Amino acid sequence: MSNISTWTKRAYAIAAGGVLIGTLAGCNVGPKYKRPAYQAPAAFRGPDDAAIASEAKNSLGDQQWAQVFREPELQALITRALTNNYDLRIAAQHIAEQRAQVQITRAQQFPTVSVGGSGVGADFDSSSFGTGSGSGSGITSPLAIGSINVSAAWTPDFWGLYRKQTAAARAVLLAQTWAQRAVRLSLVQDVVTDYLQLRALDHQLEITRQTIKARQDSVDLTKALTDGGSSPLSDLRQAEQLLYTATSQVPQLEQQIQVEENALTLLLGENPGPVAHTDPNALTPPPQDLPTGIPSQLLERRPDIQQAEATLIAANAQIGVARAQFFPQLTISASAGTGGNSFASLVDSSSKTIYGIGSLSQPIFQGGKLRGQLNLAKETQQEDVLAYQKAITTGFHDVSNALIALNKQRAYREQQEKLVAAAQDSTRLARLRYQGGATAYLEVLTTDTALFTAQLNLVTAQQGEALTLVQLYTALGGGWQ
Repeated sequence: MSNISTWTKRAYAIAAGGVLIGTLAGCNVGPKYKRPAYQAPAAFRGPDDAAIASEAKNSLGDQQWAQVFREPELQALITRALTNNYDLRIAAQHIAEQRAQVQITRAQQFPTVSVGGSGVGADFDSSSFGTGSGSGSGITSPLAIGSINVSAAWTPDFWGLYRKQTAAARAVLLAQTWAQRAVRLSLVQDVVTDYLQLRALDHQLEITRQTIKARQDSVDLTKALTDGGSSPLSDLRQAEQLLYTATSQVPQLEQQIQVEENALTLLLGENPGPVAHTDPNALTPPPQDLPTGIPSQLLERRPDIQQAEATLIAANAQIGVARAQFFPQLTISASAGTGGNSFASLVDSSSKTIYGIGSLSQPIFQGGKLRGQLNLAKETQQEDVLAYQKAITTGFHDVSNALIALNKQRAYREQQEKLVAAAQDSTRLARLRYQGGATAYLEVLTTDTALFTAQLNLVTAQQGEALTLVQLYTALGGGWQ
């Protein structure tokens, strides 16, 4: 009965100790995370101070990129970029690396257990000692001495040190995940931007070649008039000036196209080479009255805002890590083993050895290091609060700028179309007047130059208007889904 009573008391003591350790391990000295307050506007600021918002469930930012950019040629380029782009793949590796770091950090919460053993063996007969009798007292056991031991060590996480470190590592992992989505969003924007730039250069090159043809005809006509004595030589030289102004543009435009193709293939993760860019509808104006949703949606949709908040969560957890450094740390270790000079003795319970060690350390004086670490963690957290709020403010500004650009670029393109129409008619009339001898070739030179410039500027205006769609889509946080 006494043995039973003794074992019962030991069981109660072990259970009580386990409850005490579990209770202490549940302590957590770090602050709980609370999202900083930010007053979002009720609507986005649009052009001319118009308030723009739509239903929360109806926003351009919630659409897949393939629903927004419907040109098959462009969709194929985006798909290749999302598959092969190096920056996106590097961002994925950052996530994998941080996931491994979380595993390493979390392992500190658990005990470590190791097993080992040692042994020295010998099998010598008497002849090995020079007796020659064969019956001497040589060592004949295959084991001279050996041992087997198991050891364990554990530092209970009384104050949440390891749990806060794990929480910080997980928050960093979340930040890396949002960073990858931000890269994806930026990649879609860059591919579309480069593609539209290519199509704009294609149109400008086409306009230049058409202008060259018209100006070559004008040179031929002027030369005929000059040879016939109807026009002075200066008219011919002015006509040639117009021609060479246009022809000099061709190699520059071709250079820009090939460099832009190389830039696009870099986004695709491919070697330099040609890229298909023939879609005739690439510079089509975007639809009017695109749905924006409500401003508060940006906090959940934009990857840069989510990344900033995840970084803030990690900084908040680091405050708990710094506070836990002030408290004592208990380390418990135990070891058990057996030893002997034969295999039988290694499993003999009478040869076992069991011991346990507990050590407790409490920081007393470290020259202000611990206080400095805590202050640093707090100040870093405050900096990350400001960075988070700045990311939100930046998001609202991006959407507003895109909405203003969408409206004003459309107006600019419409006026530029009128300018081109007027310049075309002015050039036509000037040529007729020159052919009829009513004016000098200088008028043709002036009007033709103005037309060529207006046509090139119109393409730039069309490109700028087309870009406002991707600008608004990016500002609303679309494209990473």
